[in-house]
Amino acid sequence: MLLPGLFLFFSLFSLAFSNEPLNSHLLPRPLILEYPENIIETTQFKQLDNELQLQCTSWRFAAEANNLNPWKTIPQECAEYVRDYVMGRGYRLDLERVSNEAGVYAKSVQMSGDGQDAWVFDVDETLLSNLPYYADHGYGLEIFDPVEFDKWVGKAVAPAIEPSLKLYKEVLGLGFKVFLLTGRSEKQRSVTEENLINAGFQDWDKLILRASDDHGKLATIYKSEKRSEMVKEGYRILGNSGDQWSDLLGSPTSNRSFKLPNPMYYIP
Repeated sequence: MLLPGLFLFFSLFSLAFSNEPLNSHLLPRPLILEYPENIIETTQFKQLDNELQLQCTSWRFAAEANNLNPWKTIPQECAEYVRDYVMGRGYRLDLERVSNEAGVYAKSVQMSGDGQDAWVFDVDETLLSNLPYYADHGYGLEIFDPVEFDKWVGKAVAPAIEPSLKLYKEVLGLGFKVFLLTGRSEKQRSVTEENLINAGFQDWDKLILRASDDHGKLATIYKSEKRSEMVKEGYRILGNSGDQWSDLLGSPTSNRSFKLPNPMYYIP
């Protein structure tokens, strides 16, 4: 039983005192892993990138849940994140989710048949997308410029948000009265109507824009007042769709409200 051990000992002994160069592969060696510096740097970058992704996702969630204090621009460090979101599949899926859920609800409503069941839609970032404008203005990284935005509105070329167009047509087909309640100015009525029609939105019952005495009011107050007028006229507001909490909050509220995603700007 000692022969194998003695054989290995004398073999190593002879190698040590021989004149031949020692072949290091014959001897056991410790395993030492050496990572190239570029791999270490890449790993650290990915960790930082993942952390930023988590931080910006957390910020967006807080914004959508109305948990943030009033804000004027998106965080500087989240500029690429917001761009990638609104230009990517995630934003489209979120829009589709809201539209589909609203459609399920709309179909479940027991309509009165008296023509007084109403659905309220906001316009910007609810029916019409201003992404082409915001693509040129940092996707919310720049402070809102009403003069520049009005120039964009005047072109009447904002595309439809397709899931909202689908919901819009479903709601009309079910017999709801459709009211479009927007923060745009009354002086923009013609270009807004042109844009809506060209984008596929037709047959609404009323398009409500800010009159001269509405300017300066917070959106929550302005839209609450307009919904109050609808209720006084005998309408039952059964559904309300908007991208801002100021589209949905206040009094009276609708039976169900549907918040579309919008991490680019906040309107109180």
